[in-house]
Amino acid sequence: MNKPSFSSNKFWSKKKILVTGGAGFLGKNLVAELKKRGAKDIFVPRSKSMDLRNPQNCQKAVKGKDIVIHLAGIVGGIGFNQKNPGKIYHDNILMGTNLMEAARSAKVNKFVAIGTVCCYPKFTPVPFSENNLWNGYPEETNAPYGLAKKMLLVQGQAYRQQYGFNTIFLLPVNLYGPGDKFDPEVSHVIPALIKKVFDAKEKGDKKIVVWGTGKATREFLYVEDAARAIADAAEKYNKPDPVNIGAGFEISIRKLVSLLCELLDYKGKIIWDKSKPDGQPRRCLNVLRSQQEFGFTAKTSFKTGLTRTIRWYQKERLSKRPI
Repeated sequence: MNKPSFSSNKFWSKKKILVTGGAGFLGKNLVAELKKRGAKDIFVPRSKSMDLRNPQNCQKAVKGKDIVIHLAGIVGGIGFNQKNPGKIYHDNILMGTNLMEAARSAKVNKFVAIGTVCCYPKFTPVPFSENNLWNGYPEETNAPYGLAKKMLLVQGQAYRQQYGFNTIFLLPVNLYGPGDKFDPEVSHVIPALIKKVFDAKEKGDKKIVVWGTGKATREFLYVEDAARAIADAAEKYNKPDPVNIGAGFEISIRKLVSLLCELLDYKGKIIWDKSKPDGQPRRCLNVLRSQQEFGFTAKTSFKTGLTRTIRWYQKERLSKRPI
């Protein structure tokens, strides 16, 4: 990770910051990044004691804060999304709407809304440009989540227009890295596949079954890079236009599975379950705006990031194995 500049330390040292979702996968990395940049006053609400679907809790959370960074969300992989579309839509839209309104009312200086690549239409020219964000409906399994998060952009632009409220909207691509969720009920593609291969090796299975055709493509961003991008944007970006946050590359699920099998030294057969959905056909972001506006470029190579993630997960499995 880049060493923070003197200006970063000066910017963050006296700021009172709220990070929703700060105890989660991305949130922990962001909090660590902010502390490296000199932040000392960071509040991370927990859902058990401060449910942000409740407007009164949002008001308490934002009180006296200079910057609000809204990461919190209810989301999972394709299976979780198919089982819980109503909850995903309801909880995400309530949290975002209530929190931004509370921040505006409390005269917070800046609201950083974290969207998702799922906001994009199912069929979007690749690489995805922010200008194409409204040219179609999202991929069906992701639509409730993507649209609920997309409303943060609508609300933020409306609040900027009417109230002069400084809110920005960032669109991260799929994230991965150490500390990710490996529970099959909620995990995304990389942790799900890593666990699947580890399980197969442990049991001596000669084959694994993977959802879909393998033809879909994805872009992945290492979580520490994503945290750095959010901190950079919070510090330097103050415009209404949405900004993609990504690594700027595309890989098919089929090639991803092959790479993971290579890194994990698994030589079993791959069975593609074509009765299961692929999700969005292609995902790859145009990252020019983030480079131009606040100088962000992903630093971690995909193979390096995967290797770190695998090593972390291996240690976790060993630490939890009964003696």
